[in-house]
Amino acid sequence: MKIFISKFIKSAILISLAVFVFTSGETFVYGVDTTINKQQPVNVQAKGIYVKPLTLINSPKTYLNKTVILEGKFDKFSTLGLDYKPAFKSSDDYISFLIKRDDTSFNIPLSELKLFLKRSDAEKYIDLKSGDCIEAVGTVFSDALGDTWVDVSTLKITKKETENNK
Repeated sequence: MKIFISKFIKSAILISLAVFVFTSGETFVYGVDTTINKQQPVNVQAKGIYVKPLTLINSPKTYLNKTVILEGKFDKFSTLGLDYKPAFKSSDDYISFLIKRDDTSFNIPLSELKLFLKRSDAEKYIDLKSGDCIEAVGTVFSDALGDTWVDVSTLKITKKETENNK
């Protein structure tokens, strides 16, 4: 009887320890730290993974086929990356756009990040000006050429350039 109780107690302790380790350790999902840090907000939201543009271009494979949320300053609409066969988006149906690099004080577009918007949706943003703050929600659909290619489903203007100068 003592052996049975001893084994039962050891098993209970082992299970308790395992539960503690699995629930209190840091959790990593697809290379994204999802633990709560009091200094920074949780980066996994219901509509996608919040990610900084420079983080995204440094590891496109991590976010491949994932929905991401990006914030940045609009630079300009472009034809960059359109009709490129390995990551095909037709210039008849899509327009690409660039955001500015946020790691410099100079006005340099982040050309490693290929952002695509349907032309019918882009018409709603004809008044976008360079420097307007935007939030883009989209799916990373390719990492061709080592770049990050994002099909943007939602674009939102968060702050107009004229407000930045006031």
